[in-house]
Amino acid sequence: MNWEQLLSLKKAGDTNKRLRKEQNATRLGFEVDYDRIIFSSAFRSLQDKTQVIPLSKTDFVHTRLTHSLEVSVVGRSLGRLAGQKILEKHPQLEKTHGYQMNDFGAIVAAAALAHDIGNPPFGHSGEKAIGEYFSNGNGRRFRELLTAEEYEDLTKFEGNANGFKILTEDKPGIPGGIRLSYATLGAFIKYPKESLPHKPTARIADKKFGIFQSEKAFFEEVANELGLISSGSGKNLSYYRHPLAFLVEAADDICYTIIDFEDGINLGLIQEEYALEYLINLVKDSIITKKYHNLQTRADRLSYLRALAINTLLTEAVEIFMDNEEAILKGEFHEALFDRSKYEAQITDIIKISIDKIYQSEEVISKEIAGYQMLSHLLDTYTAALLPENGKQTNYNKLVLKLIPEAHHFEDLGVYDKLIKICSYISSLTDSKIVSLFKKFKGLKI
Repeated sequence: MNWEQLLSLKKAGDTNKRLRKEQNATRLGFEVDYDRIIFSSAFRSLQDKTQVIPLSKTDFVHTRLTHSLEVSVVGRSLGRLAGQKILEKHPQLEKTHGYQMNDFGAIVAAAALAHDIGNPPFGHSGEKAIGEYFSNGNGRRFRELLTAEEYEDLTKFEGNANGFKILTEDKPGIPGGIRLSYATLGAFIKYPKESLPHKPTARIADKKFGIFQSEKAFFEEVANELGLISSGSGKNLSYYRHPLAFLVEAADDICYTIIDFEDGINLGLIQEEYALEYLINLVKDSIITKKYHNLQTRADRLSYLRALAINTLLTEAVEIFMDNEEAILKGEFHEALFDRSKYEAQITDIIKISIDKIYQSEEVISKEIAGYQMLSHLLDTYTAALLPENGKQTNYNKLVLKLIPEAHHFEDLGVYDKLIKICSYISSLTDSKIVSLFKKFKGLKI
C-alpha cells in the first residue's frame, strides 16, 4: 500500500479526481467528512444509546455520543502526531501532493467519530439479540431463502458492518449516503471482510467482519481506489486494513479502557482507592506526586490521572505505529497496537476489573435482559409485517407498516434486503425509543 492512494479524497459518484493541493484551505475534504457525520441523524441518535449503563439516570455516565466525541478527540491527536512523522519519512506527500499533518488528524477524527454509528440499542447485547433472533428465534424461518453469506450477516449481526451501511447506503435522491471521502471510509473499516468465512485467521482484521452483502460491491470500489491489499481467497472478500484504522482502533481502546473505568468509579461500582491504585500503576512514570496529593476531590484526582493515562497511551500508540509502519503498509502487521504495549499488563488489569464490576453488574445485566426481549419482539413484529408467512397481510400488520418510516421503500426489495434493512432500522433507534415502541406494540402505552 502507498500513502498517495490511501489518502484519497474521492467520494461516491465522483467523476473527476480530487487533488489535495487544489483543496479549499478553509473547507478541506477530510474536515467536511467530520461535519457530515456530526450533523447526521444517525450520529445524533447516539446521545440515547448505551455505552456502559443502559438507560442510566445519572448525568455523568457516558453515552455512545459522548464516548464517540472523546474517541474522535483522541483520534485527532493520534492522527496528527503520526502524520507529522509520516510526512518526515515520506516528504513527497507534502512537497508533491500538498498533504499536511492535520489531514491525518482529520481522517482519523472523522472515522473515530463514526466508529459506533452502526451499533444497535443496548450495547453489544443488542447485536447478540438481533443475531440470536435469526439463529435461534423466529428468524430461523428465513434460512432457506438466503445464501450462506446473507444468513451469516443476520445471525452474526455486526455493528461495524451496519455502520458502513449507514455511512454509504443510497437514499432516494441521495446516492452514496452521506458521501465521505474514501480515505475516511477506509480508516473507519476495522474489519475489511465479509461475514464468511467466520474468523478465518488469527489476524486482528479477521476478528469480526465489517461488510454486509448489501454493501459488498461498493466496498470493493473503495478498497481498489485506496489500494488495499487483498487477503482473501476465491470468492470471499477480505483485505488487509487501511493503516489509519489501527489509530482509530487505538483511540477507541484508550477511551473505553480509561473512561469506562472512570464511569465505574463515579457510579460506585469500583472502590475509589482500589481503582486509583491501578491508574497510578499506568502513569507512575509521569505522575507528579505532590500535585496529585494536593488535589482535594475524587473528581479532580480522577481527572488528573485520566489525562496522564490518555497521554501516556496516546504517545506510545504513535511510537508503535511508526515502528511498524512499513509492515503495516505491506499488510504484515496483524495485531492491535496495544498488543505491543509495554503497559499491556496494566491495561489488561483495568479491563478485567471493568468487566467484573461494570459490564457484568446487576444493573447492566438486568437491563440487557429486558433489551433482548424488546428487540426480539420488535423483530417479530416488523418481519411479520414485511414478510408475512402466508403471504397475506393482516390488518395488524398493515397498521405496523404505517409506523415504519418510508415503508414503501421496502416494497421492491428481496428477502435479504428487507431483513438487513429492517435490522439496520431497528439498530438506528435509541434505547428509549425501543422501550416506547415495545410498550405500544404490547398495548401497554397509547
